[in-house]
Amino acid sequence: MKTVKIDEKQPRQAWKYAFWLSPCLIVMGLTAGAISGTWVPVPAGLLVAGFVILGLWALQPGSGIQRFLGQRSTQANTNALAATLSVLVILGLINFMATRYPLRVDFTENQQFTLARQTQQLVRNLKEPVKVWVFDRAENPSDRALLENYRRQGGFKFSFDYIDPQAEPALARNFGVSRFGEVHLESGKRRKFLLSVDDRSRLTELKLTNGIAQLLSDRQAKVYFLQGHGERSLKAGKGGLSSAVASLENKNFISEPLNLAERSEVPQDAAVVVIAGPKRALFEGEVKALRDYLNRGGSLLVMLDPTSDAKLDTLLGEWGVKLDNRLVIDASGRGQLVDLGPAIPLIENYGEHPITSDFQGGYSFYPGARPLETKPVPGIQETPLLITNEKSWGESNPQKQPLKFNPETDRKGPMLLGVALSRSAAKSAAEQAKDTPLPIPAPPPIPAPPPAADEKPREVSPSPISTPPAAPAQKPAGTGQEPRMVVLGNSEFATDGIFEQQLNGDVFLNSVSWLSKLEGQTLSIRPKQATDRRINMTREQALLLSLMAVGILPALGLGSAGTLWWSRR
Repeated sequence: MKTVKIDEKQPRQAWKYAFWLSPCLIVMGLTAGAISGTWVPVPAGLLVAGFVILGLWALQPGSGIQRFLGQRSTQANTNALAATLSVLVILGLINFMATRYPLRVDFTENQQFTLARQTQQLVRNLKEPVKVWVFDRAENPSDRALLENYRRQGGFKFSFDYIDPQAEPALARNFGVSRFGEVHLESGKRRKFLLSVDDRSRLTELKLTNGIAQLLSDRQAKVYFLQGHGERSLKAGKGGLSSAVASLENKNFISEPLNLAERSEVPQDAAVVVIAGPKRALFEGEVKALRDYLNRGGSLLVMLDPTSDAKLDTLLGEWGVKLDNRLVIDASGRGQLVDLGPAIPLIENYGEHPITSDFQGGYSFYPGARPLETKPVPGIQETPLLITNEKSWGESNPQKQPLKFNPETDRKGPMLLGVALSRSAAKSAAEQAKDTPLPIPAPPPIPAPPPAADEKPREVSPSPISTPPAAPAQKPAGTGQEPRMVVLGNSEFATDGIFEQQLNGDVFLNSVSWLSKLEGQTLSIRPKQATDRRINMTREQALLLSLMAVGILPALGLGSAGTLWWSRR
């Protein structure tokens, strides 16, 4: 009986040739799919056939891949690769969880990188989305870190964006951006200018939180513009205030005209009353209404030109302000560099006040301005705002050409063009009664002599001094808020076409904002300062520390290494 031997090499050789068929099928499938733009049915069939043949070849006994997998080095490397891939997958999952559910722990002593409790409560409870627009060319790292902190607290309801005004001029024009660094808040249809950031002023939690609270507040401050005496119109046109009114609306103010001849008092909801360049005098009743408004804690912005006489001298005098009818002339020549004549003073010197705190280094100009004079008044706090340069003067006769300083009639600069005034809240009734002079008691009436027998009794008229004098009327008590006033010797700087230039608009808007007292409606958030951990050393201690770090410790390390090397030889 013959024994038939089966050659095991034949199937191995057949699978060897089949192995070379698999990459050809895979390449054909990829090529057909790329060219045709579809992967079914031919390209997919070729790819499946190729991978199936490759898998069957790998599973054949005695194939090279099985010998490769059976080696100890392959198993060790496979275990290391699996461990590495597991670590990468775990790290990826941790990163995904940290991104989806962020958790930050602030280990600083005074919680330097943690928002205040009031801020967290405000941002977490936002009822409608709030967005912060920063119009600047570059992102400041500290400002962005603060905004990221707010976004982590507010989630999808708080967002921010950096916009280059030059790259997107239409959007910048929509927000009324006039310079780099402006920060605006937006929520629905409401917008609010927050501040301008630069090297001196940065975005802080206090400013941002209070800005958001004011933006979301239901209270909108009303600004009334006095009308009826030739004041500046609120509509667009030459000499109008339409740009100023539009900017006030962007700041969440409501602007309305006010005619005191039609009503006896200033409305109770008036946050600020603006008197912009009247050409005719006010009635006594209107001046009294303004005085009563100030006495109950109101605020007044007075902008008067040299050619006007609004009959406000008495009211302004009570606050220590006197108007000068001279015309301010700027002979420094700085205005001529930007096409401004001598009758348009260029201001670059500002007082220390919230209205002008960020103006240093900037310019504003006032066509046809008049200077002011002030004197101290008890209870009135006075702060200069706009100050001319030393080469300016007040011209008493501007019609005479050429303009030249006359020491006999003109007033030498520097001069004051604007002043901010505030008066302490009204005194209590007891203090007012204490300050009120007591009435002088009337002397007893002189008795008339008895009539004679043949004389009829005469009627005796009372003595003129027998009636006690009436006590002076007391001023109405205030509402607890301090009255405020800003007086400017010009109104043209806020008109259309000039309002948008330089810092002119900022002077007007900041004045209204300060007068409205909205900065008082703020949350109490204390700024967090980093703890000073500096070590103060003497010169000997510093020298010893240098020797330890540079000489002794390296020498000890080198000696220990040499000793260990010598012992192992």
